[in-house]
Amino acid sequence: MNKRRINKIAIIGSGIMGSGIACHFANIGVDVLLLDIIPRELNEKEKAKGLTLEDKVVRNRLVNDALATALKSKPSPIYHEKFASRITTGNLEDDIAKVAHVDWIMEVVVERLDIKKQVFEKLEKHRTPGTLITSNTSGIPIKFMSEGRTEDFQKHFCGTHFFNPARYLKLFEIIPGPKTDPAILEFLNGYGEQFLGKTSVVAKDTPAFIGNRIGIFSIMSLFHTVKDMGLTVEEVDKLTGPVIGRPKSATFRTVDVVGLDTLVHVANGIAENCKDDERLELFKLPDFINTMMENKWYGSKTGQGFYKKVKGDDGKSEILSLDLDSMEYRASKKAKFATLELTKSVDKVIDRFEILVSGKDKAGEFYRKTFAALFAYVSHRIPEISDELYKIDDAMKAGFGWEHGPFQIWDAIGVEKGIELIKAENLQVADWVNEMISSGNNSFYTVKEGATYFYDIPSKSQEKVPGQDAFIILDNIRKSKEVFKNADVVIEDLGDGILNCEFQSKMNTIGGDVLAGLNKAVDIAEKDFEGLVIGNQGANFSVGANIGMIFMMAVEQEYDELNGAIKYFQDTMMRMRYSAIPTVSAPHGMSLGGACELSMHADKVVAAAETYMGLVEFGVGVIPGGGGSKEMALRASDTFRKGDVELNVLQEYFLTIGMAKVSTSAYEAFDLGILQKGKDIVVVNKDRQIAAAKAHAKLMAEAGYTKPVKRTDVKVLGKQALGMFLVGTDSMEAAHYISEHDQKIANKLAYVMAGGDLSEPTLVSEQYLLDLEREAFLSLCTERKTLERIQHMLKTGKPLRN
Repeated sequence: MNKRRINKIAIIGSGIMGSGIACHFANIGVDVLLLDIIPRELNEKEKAKGLTLEDKVVRNRLVNDALATALKSKPSPIYHEKFASRITTGNLEDDIAKVAHVDWIMEVVVERLDIKKQVFEKLEKHRTPGTLITSNTSGIPIKFMSEGRTEDFQKHFCGTHFFNPARYLKLFEIIPGPKTDPAILEFLNGYGEQFLGKTSVVAKDTPAFIGNRIGIFSIMSLFHTVKDMGLTVEEVDKLTGPVIGRPKSATFRTVDVVGLDTLVHVANGIAENCKDDERLELFKLPDFINTMMENKWYGSKTGQGFYKKVKGDDGKSEILSLDLDSMEYRASKKAKFATLELTKSVDKVIDRFEILVSGKDKAGEFYRKTFAALFAYVSHRIPEISDELYKIDDAMKAGFGWEHGPFQIWDAIGVEKGIELIKAENLQVADWVNEMISSGNNSFYTVKEGATYFYDIPSKSQEKVPGQDAFIILDNIRKSKEVFKNADVVIEDLGDGILNCEFQSKMNTIGGDVLAGLNKAVDIAEKDFEGLVIGNQGANFSVGANIGMIFMMAVEQEYDELNGAIKYFQDTMMRMRYSAIPTVSAPHGMSLGGACELSMHADKVVAAAETYMGLVEFGVGVIPGGGGSKEMALRASDTFRKGDVELNVLQEYFLTIGMAKVSTSAYEAFDLGILQKGKDIVVVNKDRQIAAAKAHAKLMAEAGYTKPVKRTDVKVLGKQALGMFLVGTDSMEAAHYISEHDQKIANKLAYVMAGGDLSEPTLVSEQYLLDLEREAFLSLCTERKTLERIQHMLKTGKPLRN
């Protein structure tokens, strides 16, 4: 088959899902044609303007309104507002012929088979043979959709199920039709992973496919367990959230966001179409769900669901919870369980499951019941929904945000222990699990030579999970490839002469051990290797410097120690910049404060698309002290061009710090001057990030990397810039836009970025600016207001504004 490329896609249907998918294709650089139906009647605004149903603005109203709504939604479906220009809108009457010129047609219309079939009939009249054509459906059988279509249509047709929101949820289910060419499935599987940044899973054409079949079962099982055990909404959300590696929204908040009506629609579909399901009774709606459906308490879309936001007499908002017995809303109650307390010191989620199912309280009972039900259920879904168990785990992690899939959790508890839990609930495990134990395999997964293997049922042996060659999984290589380790850092050999320095502190904060590890990594790399990657595969790259340590030193007035600690941070950043080997930073998720400074001092940044970067130190009453303030002055200087108003350029960099701006994607970080065009790059699939960073480090080394010469040519503007900044902060404080303390912080930053009160523009060294930065940072640490802000941040995790 010829190498297929996707340069242009037509998306038919501009609802929440269609517009979201359109935005994500625009995110990765594909031209998008987004089409929808024409309105049947004019709205009031159109009547007032004297428009008719023949006017183009009217004919494209539905598609344009839907896309505009999507682009305004939070979180944004698009990496950068400029990317929206890659989407062209139109309607299914005037513009349908344009589908002849696209590489992929994707139907995303209402979930009704008759309407989908009508759309396909229209599309086939204009589709060019060989063009990919897919349906984004969450459960309609694919085999029914292509009935009556041509052989070429059926050969190139399958289901492609994105989860909402398309940008953020990684699951991409591919569902073959009866006549789908296997080469098409192979192409889509690779395209989803490499270009869309997804976890691609080829599923069978069964009701709700893989993700929703298991996910909806898990929620419906929970609904029944909640009533049986007399648990509250808050208790369930406490038990099913981050403590077990699930999203903060846990169960009931998630249902409120997704919409109870959506969940019920899928559950009813499974109940109607899976009559042989051994747990069919669990898909029948409990009474409290029926009541909520009758009352239209669907969640966020109707203003109330399991939770309801109200305003009290004092005007303050309050979140009420639904009492599942009385079906009335009441004040939220804090949930607390002794079993959960036992896991507080266990950082890795995977290590908590054994403790949780051993709990002696209601929480322990809850986990035993729910995991037993889940384990039994997934065991019976093979081979019905998938022949391979790893696909079920992949689907749950990528589609529902679970950190670990059912079989991984079962392994963590122990396969035989899991079988005991199942028997205790009077449930049965599938025969193949007992056969697996009998054949000498006591786990669903194993790791060999850095690769993950899964238990393959037909061969009764461990087979390598396909598609790993493009990835480096640090969990798999950490023990065998460890070069150095301290309390907060592991340095691993990635092969081909490249080291990796991985943070393992709480939330990957940067403290003394991390800095020591970074220095050690540079030392080792310079001596025995060719390059260094700074990367990890935690939830976030790093939330920044350890502010607790800074707070303690400041409170104890240990200013010499604090000065030493800040200088150590600065020196480490400069050590990375001026080492003899290329350094590559691989930020993802939250990469804030000190983590942002670290990336700014690497030779290259290979950022995940979902990277939220910013110098946020203003929020705790200080300026960036690890080289960030210096670096923004340096970058402003490098940006000065002949004819530029240099003060205006410097002001933009100043405001990035002063307003604590954080990018909502890696692409936005270029606008903030944090990432640099022509030097730094973005990868869409986070799973490929460490491998990509390694490749770039190797490339730089092979190109003949030479240690950079220290900079002494940073142009600072002195009193000219300082005066402008001080007038600005005076005006802001006088107009009550900022507090007196905010003004003090801003003035300190101004002094650093102006290069002090020099009488004229001057060329200075980086070290000169670092010394000014450190002095300013330390002086702010003596301020009572700063200590109050740091203390507030430590207690609440949120910045305090004075």
